[in-house]
Amino acid sequence: MHLAIAGSVATDHLQTFAGKFSDSLVPDQLDKLAVSFLVEDLDVRRGGCAANISFGLGSLGLQPTLVAAVGRDFDLGYRAWLQEAGVDCDRVLVHPSLHTALCTITTDEAHAQIVTFYPGAMSQAREIDVAALHAENPIDLLLIGPDDPDGMLRHTRTARELGIPFAADPSQQLAWADGELIRALIDGAAYLFSNDYEAALIAKKTGWSDADIAERVGVRVVTHGKDGCVVHEADGTVHQVRAIDGVTAVDPTGVGDSFRAGFMAGVAAGLPLERAAQVGCTIAASVVETIGTQEYVLDRAGFLDRVGATYGDQAREEIGAALSISHEAAVKSG
Repeated sequence: MHLAIAGSVATDHLQTFAGKFSDSLVPDQLDKLAVSFLVEDLDVRRGGCAANISFGLGSLGLQPTLVAAVGRDFDLGYRAWLQEAGVDCDRVLVHPSLHTALCTITTDEAHAQIVTFYPGAMSQAREIDVAALHAENPIDLLLIGPDDPDGMLRHTRTARELGIPFAADPSQQLAWADGELIRALIDGAAYLFSNDYEAALIAKKTGWSDADIAERVGVRVVTHGKDGCVVHEADGTVHQVRAIDGVTAVDPTGVGDSFRAGFMAGVAAGLPLERAAQVGCTIAASVVETIGTQEYVLDRAGFLDRVGATYGDQAREEIGAALSISHEAAVKSG
């Protein structure tokens, strides 16, 4: 299955605040908000939703195509890093003067986050022609993640016009997007990804009920953090998948992206949706236990042992038979 992943590529500046943001917020004074948080550290890492998802797919043995706009600094190590992980970067659009997007993420001790995002070269994603890519190498599933809004709309319209199955993953763009834009991005999606808060935001801004959304998308996948995820099939079947047991959370950044990678890898391997969600939860556990979005290393035996310990021997056997991840490939990617 040819998976194409459209969305952001960014450099992440990760910071930790030794306290709770909520302690500095006065509910009836939020219109006059002026706060400053002294952070303890700074980690500079590779990131961006599309790059994170693509890296995860590569770590699970697939070769996704990255569809993104980046700056000239992308060729100072990031391209080689992703290619080493198995990601096809030949379709990446490189802007000659703008910088690759920059994401600054500050996390407090309760794992609440404040995020600022500079788009940089990402604003050129609207110039990428998915139709040309599809003509060269037919796309079986196109994930459209957070990106330049006009680029997201163009990719979505192209997918509909050409009949390319697509997964809608607007996530971070939901905060500012209006109902009209959100409706345009998710209508007709084969898959709709969101966390529980984003699912509520989609319903509020679109004015669509759960039944309305179910009529317009194929499969809805809603993640619930430490409580796992819920998969809603088009026929009304619901799968509740709990998170991996025994996880020691270090940094939540990129966990949702890795879940999407695991889920799509399961779908590409022909696994049932419940099993695909279990793959997603398992790789997400590795990410939340590390600092950074692409710093984890997957060991085949350890990965499958984790699957078996939480979901049972049958899940371990089926997922192990479907995924081609090897220890050597994982170490190389990491």
